[in-house]
Amino acid sequence: MSETRESIPMPSPDRSLFVENITKSYGGGPLVLKDLTLEVSPGELLGVIGPNGSGKTTLFGVIAGQLSPSSGKVCVNGRDITRLPASERARNGIGRTFQVPQCFFNMSVFENLLVGARYAGDLSHDAATHSVHDILERTGFRGRGHLRAGDLPLLDRKRLELARALATGPSILLLDEIAGGLTDNEAAEIATLVKEVNSQGVTVIWIEHLVHILTSAVSRIVVLGEGRIIADGEPHETMATPAVRQIYLGMEPDPDA
Repeated sequence: MSETRESIPMPSPDRSLFVENITKSYGGGPLVLKDLTLEVSPGELLGVIGPNGSGKTTLFGVIAGQLSPSSGKVCVNGRDITRLPASERARNGIGRTFQVPQCFFNMSVFENLLVGARYAGDLSHDAATHSVHDILERTGFRGRGHLRAGDLPLLDRKRLELARALATGPSILLLDEIAGGLTDNEAAEIATLVKEVNSQGVTVIWIEHLVHILTSAVSRIVVLGEGRIIADGEPHETMATPAVRQIYLGMEPDPDA
């Protein structure tokens, strides 16, 4: 028994995030996540890819607290948060964006950020206001905080979705297809912004279908397939592995490789 325990990685403050042996099914159906273990270092910029149905968004839901795992643990900075609700996880440093922007469309850009800073960031009104002005500057909304969120074009809605997550003061930022639906030039703008956020010490985990944008930004990439990690490593080397070429890209492996 001692050998088994020693072989299982234990939570450590040296890891920003440690997801251990997570399984997840919906209503007793097939497993969407299958005994998945993932660790992310402080300050890392990690990309996550995989075909539709591979479990990417479910993994984010389990980490952020919108979903409860069927089994396994989620630890942040050495603390087991598996049973904490999403609101408490936000207050403990987990910020998240969604594939479809979840802003308050009838509120201004400034008001959207203020809500995040006050209630998820748990800041006083004055501190929240100061933080919001800083985030408006960083995310390209300088002088535009008065705009109604529902009137923004797609690129600015994506920027606002990122800005709302930043307003919560995250140490870990989960980005779910933040560049989805954008042109290559617009997606490159978002990637530059994400790298700037990461350079300021925020750990970033980024799901994206625009693989060329992702691989140009991240330092490591994880590939999911049918609820498991099938590859993990340096982006360009990982994308060239036979498993990824076959399962993710739909290409047959090279028999001479």
